[in-house]
Amino acid sequence: MKHVYHSKSLKNLNDRGSSKNSALMKSPKKLEKYEVPSWDYIYTLCIQVTDQIKRSGYGPDLIVAISRGGWIPGRVLSDILGLPKIATIKVEYYEDIYKTRPKPEITQPLPIDISGKRVLLVDDIADSGRSLELVRKHLYEQGAKDVKICTLYHKPWSIVKPDFNARETDAWVCFPHEIFETMRKIHLKLKKQGKTRKEIERKLLSMGIKPFLVRKFLSQVQ
Repeated sequence: MKHVYHSKSLKNLNDRGSSKNSALMKSPKKLEKYEVPSWDYIYTLCIQVTDQIKRSGYGPDLIVAISRGGWIPGRVLSDILGLPKIATIKVEYYEDIYKTRPKPEITQPLPIDISGKRVLLVDDIADSGRSLELVRKHLYEQGAKDVKICTLYHKPWSIVKPDFNARETDAWVCFPHEIFETMRKIHLKLKKQGKTRKEIERKLLSMGIKPFLVRKFLSQVQ
């Protein structure tokens, strides 16, 4: 099976004619980069982290998935591990691509009692790591016996090192479960900059987003 992801940097984008606006969004770490994994690739990463969990001998009582990024990997891990007990906690931190609030905030608390439970905390990525740090602390405060963190991706600057993770990246990951959300944010920013529809289309395609998805998205916006 062929697994596909794409990673694009601003240097490459500038070579394609976007040097006039060399930084659409600023990162405190480095120039803007994108990675666009396929569904098959995401599933492969899920298999990799579940293999790590099994080899470690860790036996969680339940999965806690951080909303919304942890929903997809949380459900897949639940299936592969044969662990049907799964709960959700919502944290709000990122407001836009490369833009965060001053600090993460739990906006939907855990709906179940986890006293004495071993918890597998799942999210799609450890970026700054601050949301994961906040939730891990919260789970222990709620009486969890043990908390292990599992992410598909992690950034080298994350303040939290996941116990289980499949891939390190320094790019902004455009997950397949949020691709339209990503395109909406980029479209809005470029439109405010006065970019034409064709320029926006070229930008989205240059990131590695599939042409049929770009066409579908652009057919829905003004």
